[in-house]
Amino acid sequence: VQLQASGGGLVQAGGSLRLSCAASENIFSINAVGWYRQAPGKQRELVAGITSSGRTDFADSAKGRFFIYRDNAKNTVYLRMNSLEPEDTAVYYCYANTTGGTYWGQGTQVTVSS
Repeated sequence: VQLQASGGGLVQAGGSLRLSCAASENIFSINAVGWYRQAPGKQRELVAGITSSGRTDFADSAKGRFFIYRDNAKNTVYLRMNSLEPEDTAVYYCYANTTGGTYWGQGTQVTVSS
C-alpha cells in the first residue's frame, strides 16, 4: 500500500487545516487508516484512526476538535483539524494497518503559531 499525505502548513492558533491521505488501494481492504504525529523531542503518538467498518478513534487531545472521515470513491481519508493549538505543531504521518503489515506515508508538517 502506498500512501500520499498532503494538507499540512502554517496556521494561526484557532485556525483549521485538513490533511489528506490517499491510498493506492481500495480503503475497504485496509483494516484501518489514520494519523500519527511526532513533535520535536517527543514520541510519535496516535492522533486519529478510522477502520474499514467506520469506527473512529481519537487521542484525548483531539476529541471534539479533530474529525476523521473517508471518501471511498477516492480511496482517501481526511483529518479535519479545528481549533488548532500551538501544541498541535508536529509532523503528521498517515498510516494504514493491513493484514500484511503497517504502511506509512511521508510526513506533512503542521505548524500552529500563537
